[in-house]
Amino acid sequence: MGTRLQVKFVGEEGVDEGGPQKEFFQLLVRQCFNPEFGMFVYSDETRLHWFHASNINLDTEFELIGILIGLAIYNSHILEFQFPMVLYKKLLGQPVGFDDLAELHPDVHRSLQRLAAMSAEELQGLGLTFQIETEGGFGERMPVDLQPDGGNIAVSADNVDLYCKLYTQHLLVGSINHQFDAFQRGFSRLCSGSALHFFRPAELEMLVCGGRVVDLSALQAATHYDDGYDEHSQPVQWFWEVAHALDDTKQKRLLFFITGSDRVPIKGLAHIHPPFVISRNGSDNSRLPTAHTCFNHLLLPAYKDKDTLTQRLLLAIENAEGFGLL
Repeated sequence: MGTRLQVKFVGEEGVDEGGPQKEFFQLLVRQCFNPEFGMFVYSDETRLHWFHASNINLDTEFELIGILIGLAIYNSHILEFQFPMVLYKKLLGQPVGFDDLAELHPDVHRSLQRLAAMSAEELQGLGLTFQIETEGGFGERMPVDLQPDGGNIAVSADNVDLYCKLYTQHLLVGSINHQFDAFQRGFSRLCSGSALHFFRPAELEMLVCGGRVVDLSALQAATHYDDGYDEHSQPVQWFWEVAHALDDTKQKRLLFFITGSDRVPIKGLAHIHPPFVISRNGSDNSRLPTAHTCFNHLLLPAYKDKDTLTQRLLLAIENAEGFGLL
């Protein structure tokens, strides 16, 4: 696994110059992180993925996903998923605590904060103990003691801070221990050693998922042109004028439309692979721009004026899903 990955899809000809690799990772990640498979859960509130807490043994599958992410890093591909920062802290061996819960489970974090602020009488009225319920697999619920004999230990003003700490550790560590350990084993097969610990958690996240700041000037400077276009072609100049005038949200939508991701490689947009290409795609003003996202390739018709280009481009990027609007 210490060599560059070469991908060839059955029934498709051609040399892998980056496009098939990118499609390979995109397809695998979308399948692996599909909530229907039960390995990860996704929160619409936080837009984050996390391990599905369950007693079902999926160690091999989680290890393979760790290997997949390591392969993507080794082959300079950013991936389309979003974990909370606590994952990267755990991969780096850093301690996790109550503050980390706010990003992953903001509702639980707020509830525990309110619990810690309650009076002794209010806590007594709740009847809480150091035993909670969690999913055991296939939807059934099972009791878990946060400390030995937890079902017989009431939560009080004297121990509520300990309760919050142990509950946090259960959610971030204990409940997903098997899943994370297998995932980390796979990840460490390609990404390990002393060099890994030079990264901060945010830098490791950027390495895996890319950055959030879109620098279109860097992308423009590194863009290639084809099929009759060059950097001086009028539709190309209009395209860049429109792109630079977009707000941050729409620039990310544009990046997603042309690359399949709204994230930026750790070295910046000048280093996306394969390089970004804009090709001429006829002169039909009714046609929308289209994109081959696996190849970072934009097909841009030679529109008659800037207003038409603006209208068509915005329509395309606002309705693009998956691998682009084709």
